[in-house]
Amino acid sequence: MKQTVALGLFSGGLDSILACRVIAAQGIKVVALKFVTPFFDYDLLAKKDEYTAEVERKYGLNVELVNLSEGYLDLLRNPAHGFGKNFNPCIDCKILMLTRARELMARYNASFLVTGEVVGQRPMSQRRDTLRVIERDAGCAGILLRPLSAKLLAPTRAEQEGLVDREQLYGFSGRGRKPQMALAKALGIKDYPNAAGGCMLTDGNLGGRIEKYYAGAYTPDSQDISVDDVNLLLVGRQFLLFDKFWLVVGRDEKENDRIASYWRPGDWLFEMTTHPGPTALLRLGDAQIEGHRKEEVVNAAAGIVVSYSKKVNGEAIPAEVTVTTGRGRVSQMYKPLAGSKLQLWRME
Repeated sequence: MKQTVALGLFSGGLDSILACRVIAAQGIKVVALKFVTPFFDYDLLAKKDEYTAEVERKYGLNVELVNLSEGYLDLLRNPAHGFGKNFNPCIDCKILMLTRARELMARYNASFLVTGEVVGQRPMSQRRDTLRVIERDAGCAGILLRPLSAKLLAPTRAEQEGLVDREQLYGFSGRGRKPQMALAKALGIKDYPNAAGGCMLTDGNLGGRIEKYYAGAYTPDSQDISVDDVNLLLVGRQFLLFDKFWLVVGRDEKENDRIASYWRPGDWLFEMTTHPGPTALLRLGDAQIEGHRKEEVVNAAAGIVVSYSKKVNGEAIPAEVTVTTGRGRVSQMYKPLAGSKLQLWRME
């Protein structure tokens, strides 16, 4: 007899772990889909094998990483159901994930989808009416099973057709986690994350920074936002020079390395040479800066880098900076920028 297959949306949180395990306990093969975007869990793409092995070891689940970046960056321009408290489009986010999961069903020969949603747990995206909207707009009517709250919801096709025993599902509701913790104990699951949102868009500072970018505050080319642009937004100190030129300055050695790794042809990179200090990147320097403004912009950007370099007797001093552009590398001495300009051009 052919084994039934289900695709589970796997955030890595306790609810999604339990939902997948509850269905797997009925002899169903569950493929857990871990969606990643630049705003959550993107770093997992670089350690895929390590992560999938860890999930298998801890929870006995087969997890597949799915990069949702391209569609997600477009989604943020105008989510149909709006934003939450910050720049988080939680309802449209879930719709996008379920839509992609539904599209993947044929690849895995899956019969239905599974999520760890609990009725009433989240005020924006897990109300009863919102759960129905999500199901409808994702085209998942009848094929989306929510095992932790199934007994509070209408039976799905998988239950009606006998693929899943409804009696072995649950009727959890509300924001409390005691029922889930008890179920985890019963299933032998001990090592699981605390309840906390991992999406940067829910953060007031980072979400606000991204919102400003989409509104064109950082660069006139925000219509062509890329994953690299998002990575730059989420690191370092942010500056907008002369109301046009986007500069990102590292705050420590780790951020310096990250910023340098984001350099691409056309960007300008500023690095301290003989004196400890930050690395900075000016996005699209070649394309945006006209010849007669180059010296002015370079002096300003290098001056900011020197201003954040290691102090001598409590003061920033002139230091050498190497500037890498599409035309090569040039090193020379620069003076620190006046504090008033730092405050004027700082984006946060």
